[in-house]
Amino acid sequence: MPELNEEQQPQRPTDESLQRTPHETPTAGLGNGNGTGADDYGADKIKVLEGLEAVRKRPAMYIGSTGAPGLHHLVYEIVDNSIDEALAGYCDQVNVTIHIDSSVTVIDNGRGIPVDRHASGRSAAEVVLTVLHAGGKFDNDSYKVSGGLHGVGVSVVNALSETLELEIWRNGQVHRQTYERGNPTGDLEVTGTTKKRGTKVTFKPDSQIFEITEFSFDTLAQRLRELAFLNGGVTITIDDERDGKGHKFLYEGGIVSFVQYLNQNKSPVNDKPIYMRGEKDGIDAEIALQWNDGYAETLYSFANNINTHEGGTHLSGFRAALTRTINSYAGRNNLTKDLKDATISGDDIREGLTAVISVKIPRPQFEGQTKTKLGNTEVKGIVEAIVNDKLGAFLEENPNVAKRVIAKAVDAARAREAARKARDLVRRKGALDSSALPGKLADCQERDPAQSEIYIVEGESAGGSAKQGRDRRFQAILPIKGKILNVEKARFDKMLSSDEIKTMIAALGTGIGAEDFDPSKLRYHRIIIMTDADVDGSHIRTLLLTFFYRQMRALVDSGYVYIAQPPLFRAKRGRTEHFIRDEREMESWLIRRAVESRLVVLPDGGEISGAELERTLERLGQFRKYLQVVERRGPTRDVIMALLDRGLPRIDKSFFTGREQIQAFADSLNGPTRSASVHPDEEHQAFSIVIEDRSSGYPRHHRVDTDFVSTSEFRTLSQSYQDVKGVRGPMIVRTVGAADAEELPADDASQAAANETAIGGAPLDAATKLAAEPKVPDASSLPAAVKAAAKGKDSEVRVESLDDLVEFFTAAGKKGVANNRYKGLGEMNPDTLWETTMDPAKRTLLQ
Repeated sequence: MPELNEEQQPQRPTDESLQRTPHETPTAGLGNGNGTGADDYGADKIKVLEGLEAVRKRPAMYIGSTGAPGLHHLVYEIVDNSIDEALAGYCDQVNVTIHIDSSVTVIDNGRGIPVDRHASGRSAAEVVLTVLHAGGKFDNDSYKVSGGLHGVGVSVVNALSETLELEIWRNGQVHRQTYERGNPTGDLEVTGTTKKRGTKVTFKPDSQIFEITEFSFDTLAQRLRELAFLNGGVTITIDDERDGKGHKFLYEGGIVSFVQYLNQNKSPVNDKPIYMRGEKDGIDAEIALQWNDGYAETLYSFANNINTHEGGTHLSGFRAALTRTINSYAGRNNLTKDLKDATISGDDIREGLTAVISVKIPRPQFEGQTKTKLGNTEVKGIVEAIVNDKLGAFLEENPNVAKRVIAKAVDAARAREAARKARDLVRRKGALDSSALPGKLADCQERDPAQSEIYIVEGESAGGSAKQGRDRRFQAILPIKGKILNVEKARFDKMLSSDEIKTMIAALGTGIGAEDFDPSKLRYHRIIIMTDADVDGSHIRTLLLTFFYRQMRALVDSGYVYIAQPPLFRAKRGRTEHFIRDEREMESWLIRRAVESRLVVLPDGGEISGAELERTLERLGQFRKYLQVVERRGPTRDVIMALLDRGLPRIDKSFFTGREQIQAFADSLNGPTRSASVHPDEEHQAFSIVIEDRSSGYPRHHRVDTDFVSTSEFRTLSQSYQDVKGVRGPMIVRTVGAADAEELPADDASQAAANETAIGGAPLDAATKLAAEPKVPDASSLPAAVKAAAKGKDSEVRVESLDDLVEFFTAAGKKGVANNRYKGLGEMNPDTLWETTMDPAKRTLLQ
């Protein structure tokens, strides 16, 4: 089951609201043009949008939406250009990197965007990035086949990006240019020489355009995996600098490997996928298909590597030919005699079928720039001819496989007839009729579906709390018992025998099945799944999502299905309870609590407390996270810190251009287990430092150069360092309030007394400076005295590092607090459930 997009947006903006500016109102009519009346409409009212202004004014026209799908579409446009190079035979490596500042870098080893002067007087690269419908996709001499037919891909990405950096390696030279919201900040310039070739694009989506700017690793990985399957031999990698995740995709088997991947956890009916390929009039089509013992149909269709989610002529041609060919073979060989008067339908044949259809077309016709449906009428006949010929021959040559496939289709036809009878029987009994609502449903008073919501709750206990805690005016509650049937592995007739599923169908009012399902009859426009935060709850949630995705897909696509987010923790301090959503919120709450009664004396003698101290600790937390991310790129922490210190207020290419200063910095890094040497960097007309680190017992080499300090990760770290550099060095944490004087359990009280004896609380001269910066320790190796002091009553405690300071306040915040992790919704009373999970003003839903 494809992953659902999860966005925290209980209310969905309409397409109209996304495309209308704040001061714009819909036009009621064209007017009479006579220049009179309030609705004066003449030539002066006609506005011409120049260049990329049209894209920023109406982004949904070019990328489909300004939500998550449109955001990810930006990456697809850049990657598709790289794949076009691969289709032309000039590229076999594409690398995608998600950075911590929500920017993305795409690198390929293709020919590189042309850099010579265009007829317009600008460089060809600048024309490609700033002019719509400019590119090599309209000239068959440049690309025989391309996914970027409209020629607006990279220019649209540029228009909708806050910043875009372009680097081209072509003809032995490095070319670079930067843009801000579609406008170049300077000319394309040569920055050095290189032996590489290709293009590097780094862009950051504009938060003024997009509702969200956080990329999903899984969404991008799924698309890149598809591209690797469709382009056998091309290596595609994706790396996520935010958490270190990464994948490498390389499939020599092409779409045959794709089908095997889709069927990897299923039992195939035909051992090897059937592969067909044909070409006519410049149109190349390849198809791979394999049946499994499941009941779901899984079809993927592509045109020029573009996933045509809505299908099109290639898919309709495949379906028509598949049904005709199978029925023809079955009829000739008398394999459907047991069906009496019934025939095998297309749905019967495609039950349990996994297939991939990929066509390459010189002049594709898509519906809109988002390219979700293929419109070339000539493709249908070509695909039909290939399937008729190739599949018919395969069945004749492999009669045993043909018999197994047709036997499965016959079973599906019998099950379809049984399901029809079961549905008729259930309908006659009224079990699916919304007019006879199930007894366990606690319905709401509101009758307008748009204003109503239903909670599908795990278990009677949680259902009881939800019924008591809800707002009965618009909230309905439907408790379900245990795990529902897995519809992925059950036929329709068996599904209708499940009491829990029949109850849900009746409560929702939509009916079920291709003949009866009607989304317009849905009684609630928010279907909220609320399960426990344990393994069983996760399984039940997955089964429910599978049911909606397979049997009521329109409800998912329309955004009616949500997942409730109950709190994971309850923090109790005395008689006060706090409900905390996740571990990140818990960490913030603990620090906020500790800050209430303390101040910090900085190395320069200054003091911070209250909100300022809380902000400083939050910034320290961010800085530590960014530091860990940059560490994963190679250099050790002390090298990075030395680089930050040397590069203040900002480090950039100029730092590496002076031989003497870079040599002095390299010399400062030398030590017993580390050596650093300086080398020319011809690509940037500068120098680089190669570091050999032997601290782990074997040599590891890292390069520190212009590329390293130009990464989004290092730049973000450098900016973050500006906020925390003032708290480096020894500091005093001073207790100034009585928050820590509250009663403690006996064990904690005795431990606090022991801590006071161990540390002594000796004041520190805040003006004292250390000759050398102390190494920042791991959290696991923090001095026990510091942690103990956080729980004790010392008036002053000395901390030596940034990590010590954060860990001190985290430990201090935990003092006197009992933390419980919720396992089940039944542990909450009705008021708590309403306040944390069901109140529309406070809750969080995943859509």
